[in-house]
Order: sequence, then C-alpha cells, then structure tokens
Amino acid sequence: MHLTLLKSKIHRAAVSGASLNYEGSMTISADLAESVGLLPYERILVSNMKNGERFETYVIYGTPGAGIIELNGATAHLGGIGDRLTIMNFGQYTPEEAARHKPSVILLNERNEVIRSSSEVVRSPNALFGACEPAPVA
Repeated sequence: MHLTLLKSKIHRAAVSGASLNYEGSMTISADLAESVGLLPYERILVSNMKNGERFETYVIYGTPGAGIIELNGATAHLGGIGDRLTIMNFGQYTPEEAARHKPSVILLNERNEVIRSSSEVVRSPNALFGACEPAPVA
C-alpha cells in the first residue's frame, strides 16, 4: 500500500505574469521551485486564494531570483496579476516512509520572496502581514 501525502507547497505565491498564447504550464522561478523540490515538468495542483479556482498543470523553470509565478495557456484565465496562489504537489509513500515524511513548504511575500520555510524563518513574523522587515541579526 502507498499513501498520497503532500510533498511540497509554495504558499501565497503572487501571480507575476500571464501568457494566454503560451502552450500551457506554470512558470516558477527555478530557485523557488528547487527550494521545495519541484522538478521541471512535475505535476502540480494550484489553488487561487482570490477566486477559489483550482487547477492542475506542470512546472517550467523560470529565471532564478526573478520571483516569477506565471500562468500560461488556459490557466491564464484562472487568475490575474497579484492573485495569491497555493502551489502543491504530492508523492506516494509507503507507510514506513509516511511515518517519517515532512513536506517542504515555503511562504512568500507579495514580491515572491521567501519569508518562511519549513526549515527556518528567514524574515520577521511581521512579514506575514505585509511588512517585510528583515529579522534582527543577533
């Protein structure tokens, strides 16, 4: 038996572009995708926090460090610039693997900068609510 569990999640990603004439997929800056273990062409489930739309597509890597979250092809109809998305994918795990599994999760601000990850806090908690002040350095 295998269990389907959340493998990775990019939470509150802001749509930075849309290309209706592209053949499909979602472009995600390579550094963001890699930070949660998403591979090029990997299947994803996306939910739009603004309008409730949910859709499946696949990942294409965009320019690292550019904060790109772009809806391509038909998905361009399912959101607009600035909409906040949750991007998820899932894996199949044995019960033994599932007992040890921890998903990779990042939380982004409105500029698609990582403010929190499943492994560490990289910005102050105030960043969750719009203020993006760097955490104090000890």
